Amino acid sequence: MRDPFILAGNEIAAGDRRLINLPMPDLSSQTGIYMPVHVLHGKRSGPVLFVSAAIHGDELNGIEIIRQVLASRTLSRIKGTLIAVPVVNAYGLIHVSRYLPDRRDLNRVFPGSDNGSLAARLAKLFIQEIVSVCTHGIDLHTGSGHRTNLPQIRADLDDPETERLARQFGVPVMLNSSVRDGSLRGSASEMGIPTLLYEAGEALRYNDMAIRAGVSGILNVMRALDMLPATRASRGKVKDPFVARSSRWIRAPESGMFRADVGLGAQVSKGDIVGHIASASEGTRHEIRSLHDGVIIGRMELPVVHEGDAVLHLARFKDDIDEVGSHVEMFQQDHGSVD
Repeated sequence: MRDPFILAGNEIAAGDRRLINLPMPDLSSQTGIYMPVHVLHGKRSGPVLFVSAAIHGDELNGIEIIRQVLASRTLSRIKGTLIAVPVVNAYGLIHVSRYLPDRRDLNRVFPGSDNGSLAARLAKLFIQEIVSVCTHGIDLHTGSGHRTNLPQIRADLDDPETERLARQFGVPVMLNSSVRDGSLRGSASEMGIPTLLYEAGEALRYNDMAIRAGVSGILNVMRALDMLPATRASRGKVKDPFVARSSRWIRAPESGMFRADVGLGAQVSKGDIVGHIASASEGTRHEIRSLHDGVIIGRMELPVVHEGDAVLHLARFKDDIDEVGSHVEMFQQDHGSVD
């Protein structure tokens, strides 16, 4: 029989699954608060994968993605160990906020510190008890600041293992994204742990397309790691994604009321009208045009904008843009539109 898995002093026997409530610093009322950690320890050896969500407390899609993954019957055949953390930042979730009570962004303070701010201490706890015992990771996010994202993977594609898993996730667009200082992905990378960042949907809202793509993506990665057996349906199903050579935000040329004329996944050409800015008082309306060819992978959903605000995120590709657009359209048909 395989040895038990040890997490935060808890033993999980081979073939078992456990929910461990990892203690975090108390609330100001001195009420205890915990990080829920689901551990599935397979009977056979294999990788140790963490899947985390709600590092930002207002990013909810990942919570539902993890719930559905844990409910999947195929996990009964797991090799290795899955560590699923649906709510990393419980403080933010309670307050429906991206940030912690100390007003810090948790994804800017990793690897954290035992003696630092609340955010730093929470980051250190997560690194010490979760990340340090893993071989691979997937971190789930959504757009922020009233922006919604087309399902996409951001990863260090210069690392062969990370690139392999990114391609197997099964979304149409990948961004070769260098790690950001203070991010979970950056700290995991420094520890030699290949980690994918999945971006999809909008903060404070469930999005069915983003959730379906996230669930299938995690299971695809687990199959690629040989943690789950391949199925007839999964063999040959994952289509090779397109790698964006760059991306940039189209910004509001003036203040006013923004309305997009294109949806997520739309293929646009240089000079195309992609939106309008209307005056809130004078009744005038001005066009916003794309400066490049590309595909829309992010969009502002709040109409109220100021001059310079990022309103549409455009990814640019080396590949034929028609082929990229067709692939994105097929993905949306398979998973349901994000709009």
